[in-house]
Amino acid sequence: MPRYAQLVIGPAGSGKSTYCSNMVKHGETIRRNFHVVNLDPAAEHFDYPVLVDVRELIQVDDAMEDESLRFGPNGGLVFCMEYLAQNFDWLHEQLEDIEDDYILFDCPGQIELYTHIPVMKQLVEELLKWNFHVCTVYLIDSQFLIEASKFVSGVLTALSTMMNLETPHVNVMTKLDLLTKKDKKNLERYLEPSMQGLLYEEFEDDKFSKKFKKLNSAIASMIDDYSLVRFLPLDQSEEESINDVLLQVDTCLQYGEDLEPREMRDYEEDPDDDYVDSGFDG
Repeated sequence: MPRYAQLVIGPAGSGKSTYCSNMVKHGETIRRNFHVVNLDPAAEHFDYPVLVDVRELIQVDDAMEDESLRFGPNGGLVFCMEYLAQNFDWLHEQLEDIEDDYILFDCPGQIELYTHIPVMKQLVEELLKWNFHVCTVYLIDSQFLIEASKFVSGVLTALSTMMNLETPHVNVMTKLDLLTKKDKKNLERYLEPSMQGLLYEEFEDDKFSKKFKKLNSAIASMIDDYSLVRFLPLDQSEEESINDVLLQVDTCLQYGEDLEPREMRDYEEDPDDDYVDSGFDG
């Protein structure tokens, strides 16, 4: 039987741990089991049960306090992840006998880990060896995307991550519940964006050179023509929104294709039971 992994990544503060917590709670609602593995050596607390914690192997404080290393927070975090890569056997042992193998990997917010440092790519390769189907869930704070220039930056970062990790990829716009009514009205243009239109609005001033405008036009055309990056909205206050994201990720993972059908009695619902059934039984 295959195993399933969501690699939950994104910039610091994008809501990765909150996403994992909400997904665990949603799993309880739809009668599915989700396990969470913490891969952030700088994490402090969690709102979900932790199946495996990388801090049992190494912590950022270990690298920062070592007199021979003298790392700061960023360098220490990269060192810890490279140390994990040298000790994947430890992670394999932790995951070897887990039942209900649908696991969320709550990853660090160090963006270079996903864009050009090979550590996370190496993790993906190991998970594939361990018979995991892997889908990357890339989160970006919606408050970061309501300005065109910041949105373009977010899109390019997501694109770089997709190219580096080479996995099925779902981009999610988080924290919609924190947006103002005005920002929510403008949000639609970022869910199905015309990059050319957004960049034209942002850089139409004469203060920008022709070469700069031409570069931005080329980038916009590449993303528009190939539909490389699109975002799903996630409002954690709405169960339906969480379920929509899960359905998209499950589709990328081909989740459920090898599961045995439920018995009919599993479909007999209590008339007073209003839970949302995803159609799969983890």
